[in-house]
Amino acid sequence: MDTLVLRTGPCLVNIKIEMDQIVNVNEFQELARQALPKMYYDYYSGAAEDKHTLKENVEAFSRIMFRPRVLVDVSKIDMSTRILGYPISAPIMIAPTGNHMLAHPQGETVTAKAAAACNTIMIVSCMSSCTLEEVASSCNAVRFLQIYVFERRDVTAQVVKRAEKAGYKAIVLTVDVPKLGRREADIQNKMIPPKLRNFEGLTEVQPSEGSGVEAFASRALDASLNWKDIEWLRSITKLPILIKGILTPEDALKAVEAGVDGIVVSNHGGRQLDYSPATITVLEEVVHVVKGRIPVLLDGGVRRGTDVFKALALGAQAVLIGRPIVYGLAAKGEDGVKKVIEMLKNEFELTMALSGCPTIGDITRNHVRTEDERLKSNL
Repeated sequence: MDTLVLRTGPCLVNIKIEMDQIVNVNEFQELARQALPKMYYDYYSGAAEDKHTLKENVEAFSRIMFRPRVLVDVSKIDMSTRILGYPISAPIMIAPTGNHMLAHPQGETVTAKAAAACNTIMIVSCMSSCTLEEVASSCNAVRFLQIYVFERRDVTAQVVKRAEKAGYKAIVLTVDVPKLGRREADIQNKMIPPKLRNFEGLTEVQPSEGSGVEAFASRALDASLNWKDIEWLRSITKLPILIKGILTPEDALKAVEAGVDGIVVSNHGGRQLDYSPATITVLEEVVHVVKGRIPVLLDGGVRRGTDVFKALALGAQAVLIGRPIVYGLAAKGEDGVKKVIEMLKNEFELTMALSGCPTIGDITRNHVRTEDERLKSNL
């Protein structure tokens, strides 16, 4: 049995729990709920308003069925792929999520070590508890940095330059937060985020009521950000730029025309505009207009290896994992994060074998059937 550290107020309580009994990634959420103070668990698990998009992100995968092929030699399965030329062991990456020190004392450095051990890419959030330099020096691995554009453009520029110097390989610009979504749990809990050490030059916000996260966003983020600013970002860095937050083919086409190097189909894990579509339901139309010119990644709702397969069949090059990573971190630190990734990889490998796909390149659109296709066939 392994030790799980429960954070109950200022005290740390060690209890024994049989981690080997965990059989799927979803079970880490309950362990995280037990391990974290309510405010922190609500912060990680929460979403905007009615949480419809949060739920739909997960449930939409269940409406996609497989069309497996048989009598294919699957004695050897190769899950490896490349993102922007960088090899990873499977098309499963770590999404940018902030404030990992709320889940573990060593924060993002632990998550980064797990990513390196699993031979995958971690997209480090600019809202990380650890500085981007601390994360970079924690292990030798490929890392991308997620950023927002702040009203003080000099702050954004400084962070981008630091990322270049620290060896980050790409910039991931989140574009769906002109204002922060209404996250009611954070408002009720009066959630005050820890000091963001990557932005020591920003004005500190200490509101007397409501969500400190919302107050920080309203004071710091640039709501005027638009497509013309992609050119500005390009002018201050030589790193590849990916845009995270695309949900329509119209915006996907604009992203290609703006010269970005990749797209992340994302609704911010349901934390921004509630009743936005589940990302898996709009992935294919985005892929269709992109026409292979740049990579398309998917973020949101991935909880099974079968979900990874479905995303690739609909055109994604890889998926990003957010909440399950944080839940694994809260439950069992580096080992918890590694177990989340390895469980998804094992399920994905099995799905490939049972679908008759020995390599990533063998996964095609013909291997899945969407709900719309099933409905049409029944007419």
